[in-house]
Amino acid sequence: MGAPAARALGGRVMPAPVSMGHGVLRAPDALHFGEGARVSIAPAVEKFGRRLGVIVDAFFLDSPEFLEVLKSLDDRGIEYRTFSDVVPELPLDSVEIAAARFSGLEPDALLAYGGGSAIDLAKLVALRLVTSEPLAEFYGENRVGRTVLPLIAVPTTAGTGSEVTSVAVVSDPSHALKVGISDPVLIPRVAIVDPELTLGAPPSITAYSGIDALAHAIESHTARDMRLDWSKTLPVATGANRLNSGFALGAIGALGASLVDAYRDGGDRAARRNNAYGATLAGIAFSNAGVHLGHAVQYPLGALTKTPHGMGTGLLLPYVMRACMPWRVERLAEVGTALVPAMTGTAEERAEAAISRVAGITRAIGLPRSLREMGVAKSQLDEIVEKSLGIARLIGNAPFEANTEIVGEIVRNAYVGGAP
Repeated sequence: MGAPAARALGGRVMPAPVSMGHGVLRAPDALHFGEGARVSIAPAVEKFGRRLGVIVDAFFLDSPEFLEVLKSLDDRGIEYRTFSDVVPELPLDSVEIAAARFSGLEPDALLAYGGGSAIDLAKLVALRLVTSEPLAEFYGENRVGRTVLPLIAVPTTAGTGSEVTSVAVVSDPSHALKVGISDPVLIPRVAIVDPELTLGAPPSITAYSGIDALAHAIESHTARDMRLDWSKTLPVATGANRLNSGFALGAIGALGASLVDAYRDGGDRAARRNNAYGATLAGIAFSNAGVHLGHAVQYPLGALTKTPHGMGTGLLLPYVMRACMPWRVERLAEVGTALVPAMTGTAEERAEAAISRVAGITRAIGLPRSLREMGVAKSQLDEIVEKSLGIARLIGNAPFEANTEIVGEIVRNAYVGGAP
């Protein structure tokens, strides 16, 4: 067969997309979703043994829901020890401190109860407790090469998707940007997603975590097409594929319908349920397909401004979608239909509507309108572009060969703000 036909879009030549003919799905052994699902924590723990290390955000230590969990562990005779000194942006030394907390317990499993930092910390402690090698030896993809302690992950925010993903990110003082360990062995064995645990989360956390989940879904659905060599170890990010795009589109529909409502009313149970559902689906999608340009730019942007991760990925998202238009108009049209099922029109019209709709969501949840509002100076734009291009695992997952011109256009447009 010949090469896919090309056609014009806005004066630019766009190759027809390669059909997503393959699929890769790596996820927890068990995923429990629904109000009250937290009662399944103790039975899940019991399947792995009688000794448990618990990593919990300090905010939840005295919450009625967490105390119920501890009582259920006590009732089953499960010995546990808690660690609650979870630090945002996860500094490397906190992994060693947490691991030392469980010295002598020899836990059979770990329980993570909290936001993305708590779950990422638990993933790294699950690795640290089975090896004496420095964690830096495992930075990158597919470098763990061993079984880690079983992890039961219980998220209390709807955004990172860490409860279903194969990556943990840490701040290492020897690196200018945050670094990650990505390996399917880090995927929690059990994920228990109880939307009731997200009720009343502050609007800012709802906004930043929720829009980051939407970015996970859209970037994974628009990621590059890959040809996989099934005879070799598969890459962690396998590009947009048939299995995961279904999860991505489901996430886009759920988050598009609920994020603004959850932001405006933290007690809206239906919105919280949809948000939690969408964030988990998005986590499965991007854990397998990978994300790309928005997250690549966010690494240096976050390091420079010390602002929340989701603030950056959310602000950048419409501009990333615009950059992808010449290569991903059909998939962006699918994003539009997922956001508004009744949407009609040509693929180009639905893709344009998707970009406008996402930009509207970012405004409705109070994100900054521009990088300038985030504190970025015009003189810093070239540095952001240069460092973004250096994050090969993300830049390389874009649906086109990203270069200084295209990434620079994204960053400059986001700096000015306005319609993407």
